Amino acid sequence: VAFGLALTFRLAHSLVLPMKYFSTFLAVLTLNLANLAKGYEAMSVEVVQITREPHTHFFGYIGHVQNIPWNKSGRFIVALQSDFHDRMPGPNDPASVVLIDTENDYLVTAVDQSRGWNPQQGTMFYWNPAKPETQFFFNDRDIKTGKVFCVLYDIKLDKRVREYRFDDTPIGNGGVAQIGGWFLGLNYARMARLRPVTGYKGAWDWTEGEPHPRNDGLFRVDIQTGKKKLLVSFHQMANELKALGRNVKNSHLFINHSLSNREGDRIFFFARAGWSGQKGERINHPFIMTDKGENLRSNRIHIGGHPEWDYGHRMIGRVGDRQILFDTDQQLIAGTLGTPEIFPNPEGDIALSPNGKLFINGHKDRQNKKNFYTIYRREDGAYFRTKGFNIGHWQSGDLRQDPSPCWNRTSDQILVPGVSKNGKTRQLFILKLNQ
Repeated sequence: VAFGLALTFRLAHSLVLPMKYFSTFLAVLTLNLANLAKGYEAMSVEVVQITREPHTHFFGYIGHVQNIPWNKSGRFIVALQSDFHDRMPGPNDPASVVLIDTENDYLVTAVDQSRGWNPQQGTMFYWNPAKPETQFFFNDRDIKTGKVFCVLYDIKLDKRVREYRFDDTPIGNGGVAQIGGWFLGLNYARMARLRPVTGYKGAWDWTEGEPHPRNDGLFRVDIQTGKKKLLVSFHQMANELKALGRNVKNSHLFINHSLSNREGDRIFFFARAGWSGQKGERINHPFIMTDKGENLRSNRIHIGGHPEWDYGHRMIGRVGDRQILFDTDQQLIAGTLGTPEIFPNPEGDIALSPNGKLFINGHKDRQNKKNFYTIYRREDGAYFRTKGFNIGHWQSGDLRQDPSPCWNRTSDQILVPGVSKNGKTRQLFILKLNQ
């Protein structure tokens, strides 16, 4: 009881909840505390390594907003294969685009190559929601011009069926709408300058030297027609930030974590600046708008660096030491998930399962040089923490090994990365859930 009262006081203080919402919050907290004792008993996990040396294999990005490595039937997992992982790739360092056959002893087959990739995000793989059995997206760049573009590949036809090239504003895929029909476009060359871990080194940038360009920002590309639209420019973002009293004169803005919600009518993103040793004020500002780029506004509460969309207009994120639910319409904290004991780092890499019933948080234990994963069942608060996955000395910096967990389509398997024991490669593992 003393623990519960102390935790209640600490949470209420850290979240600064209005009194009229406190009773609802307290009920949610009481339920979480009651379920805390269930712990590991209701869930178990089997770990299967699916790739091996001599090459490095990885998917890349966090599996939030239903970024799923498996195709519709679950037979194939799409991934990248590289001969190195100890430096950032340049234009002359293509990675192989591979399919991993889950019905044939995880046989790895190369089907194409990408020159638009990095260790943290891979090449922004997404299966096409309109044809999730056979088609997926990935990023590439023109070897002659250095211009980035997005590719749509069909595994049945064994070829690229479309390339989304824009000579004036060469952008790559920054996230496919969960309902399909469009993807968000980003300038990966700009990111390579301003935050190298998320960009493509040596790509052609039409905005070099401009802190707040009017012709760059967050784009939307229609998958069927190939037409693009600039939803919001860096110039618009700068004006919004100025209105909030931020000094952005010398801050070169860029975008990270462009995320569309499950219903496809909201987009979240971070406008950032001053990272990776860049000049100007450091900015890490959350914006939200409609899928058409309308009603751009700031989140009143910063909910951490790796948020995820729940159903509707709610997001999952972090405030203080808690994993929280945030209502983006009301701009209020609507509840919590678990406790600080269940989620030691609520700002880890997080992903909600496709069926919405399970939630995973991957966090780093720097002292033990491992990534751990906590799988949480929302219905009753049962959870399971996996064994640690080796990350060696790749704990921070542009080459760090992030947890980046990715769900399958049936919400019972999770793809995760790990560094080999000898530290020479990075490989893929599947967590198989038993409930």
